[in-house]
Formats: sequence, structure tokens, C-alpha cells
Amino acid sequence: MAEVVFRNVTKRFVDAKAGGEVTAVDNVSFEIPDHEFVVFVGPSGCGKTTSLRMIAGLERQTSGDILIGGRNVNKVRPADRNIAMVFQDYALYPHMTVRENMSFALQNLKRPRAEIEKKVKEAAALLGIENLLERQPKELSGGQRQRVALGRAIVRDPQVFLFDEPLSNLDAKLRVQMRVELAELHQRLGVTVVYVTHDQVEAMTLGQRIVVMNGGRVMQIDKPEQLYNHPANTFVASFIGAPPMNLIHGRLEQADGGLWFIGGGFRVKLPEQRNEAYSPYINRNVIFGIRPEDISVAGEGARPEHTIRVPLKLVEHLGAELLVYFVTGETTSIARLHPESGISVGVPASLCFDMRKSHLFNPADGQVIAVG
Repeated sequence: MAEVVFRNVTKRFVDAKAGGEVTAVDNVSFEIPDHEFVVFVGPSGCGKTTSLRMIAGLERQTSGDILIGGRNVNKVRPADRNIAMVFQDYALYPHMTVRENMSFALQNLKRPRAEIEKKVKEAAALLGIENLLERQPKELSGGQRQRVALGRAIVRDPQVFLFDEPLSNLDAKLRVQMRVELAELHQRLGVTVVYVTHDQVEAMTLGQRIVVMNGGRVMQIDKPEQLYNHPANTFVASFIGAPPMNLIHGRLEQADGGLWFIGGGFRVKLPEQRNEAYSPYINRNVIFGIRPEDISVAGEGARPEHTIRVPLKLVEHLGAELLVYFVTGETTSIARLHPESGISVGVPASLCFDMRKSHLFNPADGQVIAVG
């Protein structure tokens, strides 16, 4: 297998309607080590699919270098890059059987018939589709077609596997099943995988590392738990997590022997061990961030300086949890609570913040105010 490296890669497209150029990927650099499963995630138009297509050679970068396995592939044809790509729509030949679809690339490479048959059988066994080899794509379910597309990639024994939103056409239950199968497949094969999705749940469950993109730029590259617990900016904080992190605008002020966030119709005291990091922002505007699960109903022993009393806007009963929507100034925030919390719309609730897990961001650029 092989590592994938971007060095200051930029991609611009000519926009005829706008009469100029559009930057799809803006000076992006990263390294994907050999055997790693990396997921690119972000909203539509963020540059993730364009990045994948540049790795595949289906798009040519405007500037910068792309390396696969230590080889600069800037001028290498897609067919000569030794990669395999699984598309969103599977891209199976409708007139061919499963066996023929899986063996087609190897036949074009003039591989011996015995080798082709061996590789097809091994891949089919790995994916549990041995009994489907003589069927045509129209006779298969969405999940079965996806496995055939995977098998077609596996038989080529490529350096890198590329996946372009491969689960987006499947129903919710099948997507969960296929996520598990893809993770297990990666463990068995030990391959380098670059996977693109707009679904942050897919990204968090599949990726050993995640590249979060927005506006053609990389917002943060990190392990899933680091992205979730230590977002680098408000974009990552709001994009990763469902429901997303609550972000409330206000001010940082010094009073009563500590630093306080004041905004959204309430005030809470920040952890004393952060005073040094936060002190340059005293009397300045900041954004306070806290995840829904780090909010609880205030019980006995709750610290009053971490507790707010707010009117409830909506309560959603989801069985194992409640999603509680409450008003914070001009915005609505969310708490994820135990289903037996005993609160209801129309009655103000006392909610306690776990301030150890709170964040402050600079509203000027959205970057987190680091606490060391």
C-alpha cells in the first residue's frame, strides 16, 4: 500500500457564469500514512470530492504536488496510479454479470485467466457474494451492488482505495450495516483508504483521522475524539456532533474573584485554571461553546455559578434521551438530558453546565481560545 501526500495543492475552475475562476481547493497540505483510513467531511462545495478526484487523477490540480507512495503523480495518468475508486452510483456495467464486472479491469490488464478467477473468488468470499456471481446488477439490492463495487476494487490490489460517498444511496439501516462492514474490511485488508462523505456520523464512526473541510480549506485534521472534544474553531464545533455544539455570543468579564461569560441572558463562571489563557480577552466579545450532553438538570450540590434558569421552548422525546430546546438571548440552545429528567415546556428549568468541557472562541476569526 502507500501514503498519500498533498503539498500546497490548489484547484481552480473556470466559472463561465461568473466570468472568472472559482477556487475549489485552496492551498491544501496533508499526509495520509500507509494503511490509514482517512475521511474527508464537510458541506457540499467544500472541496472534499475535488480533492479525491485529484488523487485519482480525474482532475488536474492548478498548482502544488500530489504524491502516492512517494511518487509524484502530477503527470501520471489515472490508469497508471494504481488506485481503485468506488463511486456513489456504483458504476456497474448493467449488461455484465457480477463476475464479469469484478474481472473486467483485470481482463483489460491482460492478466492470466486463472489469476483473475482466483482473485474474483477470493474477493467474493471476503464480501459474502459468492452466490451472486452469475447475476446482473438489476437483480441486486443496493447493498449487494455496493459489495460488487467493492469487490471490483479489491481484485485490482491497488495501493490506495478511494470512496466517493459510497453509502449515500442506501437506506438508513443498510448504511449502518455497511459502515460496520467497511470498517471490518479495512482491518482485514490493512489498506490505505481515502473516504469522502458529507455525513459527520459516517466520518466519526469510520475515520481513524478526519479531514474537516469548508470553503476549499482544511479546518482541522485529527482523530474523531479530538475533533469532538477539542474543536479548533466554531465551524468544526458546529459541524461535528449531532446535535451540534451550542455557540452563544457574549462577553468575558472579570468579577467576584473570577472570569465570567455573560451573554444569552445568563452568566456562568469559567474554570479558574483557564484564567491565564482567557485574561487577554477580558471585556471583549467572545463565543461560548458547550455541547448538549454537557448540560444537565441542576440537582442538589449543583454550583450556582454554573447554573442557569431558562424557559423551555421544545422537548423532544427520543426514547433513550430528551432533546430540550431553551432560549439563550436571540438564539436557541439544546440540552441532551435523561428521559426521566421531569421537565416540560412551559415551566422554567434550572440547567447546570459542566464548565470543564466548555470552550471559548474568538468571534473575529472563529478560532478556539487555547487553554494549553
